[in-house]
Amino acid sequence: MKFKKFDVLIVGTGISGIYAALNLDSSLSVLMLSKRELTLCNSALAQGGVAAVMDREHDDSELHIKDTLIAGQYKNNLDNVKILVEQGPRDVERLVEKYGVDFDRNEDGSLALTLEGGHSRRRIAHHKDTTGFEIETNLIAQVQKLTNVTVINNSVLCRLERENGTFFAEVVTESGEYEYYCAGAVIMATGGIGRVYDFTTNSAIATGDGIQLAYNLGAEIKNLSYVQFHPTAFADKENRECFLISEAVRGEGAYLLNCNKERFMPGYEPERKELAPRDVVSKCIMEEQKKTGSDEFWLDISYKDPEFVKNHFPMIYNKVLEKGYDMTKEPIPIYPCQHYLMGGINVDGKGATNIEGLYAAGECSHTGVHGANRLASNSLLEALVFSRLIAEDINGKITHGTDGEVEYPMPAPEGRELPHGIRTEVRHIMQKSYFVYPNYPEAEKGLKRITELKNEIDRGGWAVTSDFVETKSIVTCAYIILTEVIERRNDR
Repeated sequence: MKFKKFDVLIVGTGISGIYAALNLDSSLSVLMLSKRELTLCNSALAQGGVAAVMDREHDDSELHIKDTLIAGQYKNNLDNVKILVEQGPRDVERLVEKYGVDFDRNEDGSLALTLEGGHSRRRIAHHKDTTGFEIETNLIAQVQKLTNVTVINNSVLCRLERENGTFFAEVVTESGEYEYYCAGAVIMATGGIGRVYDFTTNSAIATGDGIQLAYNLGAEIKNLSYVQFHPTAFADKENRECFLISEAVRGEGAYLLNCNKERFMPGYEPERKELAPRDVVSKCIMEEQKKTGSDEFWLDISYKDPEFVKNHFPMIYNKVLEKGYDMTKEPIPIYPCQHYLMGGINVDGKGATNIEGLYAAGECSHTGVHGANRLASNSLLEALVFSRLIAEDINGKITHGTDGEVEYPMPAPEGRELPHGIRTEVRHIMQKSYFVYPNYPEAEKGLKRITELKNEIDRGGWAVTSDFVETKSIVTCAYIILTEVIERRNDR
């Protein structure tokens, strides 16, 4: 079988994948795989902004590091946190100066920095409440100008193998055709695992594919059970993809209310109140639910000036208005929801895995900067900083472009179709086994069933389709998460 050669294969076209491509040397041939269209990714859904020390008069790196460690329960990789915080402002400046990202400004032209939960200073650079989309679309426009970068939309990486320092990839396209590529380096930038759960703020493509492929290649996966549940997703049990109500809404003064429309966070967190880190707020909501016997919760910013709310949160305002709520006049219903993954493919300070030539960036990676709980708006900063460092590392190792084709044997993708319903079953298991708090009896029972499913899939003989890849990814990620959950309980 013939494989077309590239220097670098980037799997995923969110901010981490795109920014890596922009920082790779122009002499390198680069192939980028986008699972769907370029803007369908978690990056484009990011509302709040990018956390970075941009106001040296009122903020400094030590404060940002401290806030990150507190939110992460001091389970962070301190060396990588320092890299993140100290190098981050440089990348935020480059977004503006080199790539034309339009962050909101004060009247004097300085960056309008907002506050979010867990931050002790205003340090969130933002574009209204659509920051991720603003960054993503500007970076995409720049990548599309690069002659050394080939982007293939609607393409799913089905298999990845490595032989004699070269990676061999099988890709299925939208038409169902299979294409074959090889590269000297691979960057996994495939995003999160939201579809492992019944309800998530993630996009439809967040099935953990990069984690599964790296795991089966022998890469170390670390802290996959560090799953963040955002406390303020819009409460809409009819939709699997839940609309996120940004952390910044609480940063600008919104109150959390229980079923009686009473503010309850001061009773749990007298100092931080609604601005406690996300995991703390989600756990407080669960405790309040036990106390009241109701899962009805509200977020209220209606006491603020209506024009202020509409100007700061135009996208959120319009979204909840479509659902029948005017946030300038009334509270809006919210409930915790799976949101972000702090663990993933383990990497060092350069984004490199334990497999030579394999890198990971963004949400699918584990740099350790987030610890056990991500500080709000540190994710886009991580995507920028570490994808640039990956590119710099690759630039120093690959000195010239490659082309042509190579021969490599890979099994045919034909086989039996997987039974329907596996993904739905796994999502139900995960929702019962590990939502905000682990439910250990359900986790043990769930792990047993998921292990059976994993063994059946791993036995082979299945048709290697995009559906197969996503199912295998969801099962694999669920298996690793619940294994870690039970191991942590046993360790304690």
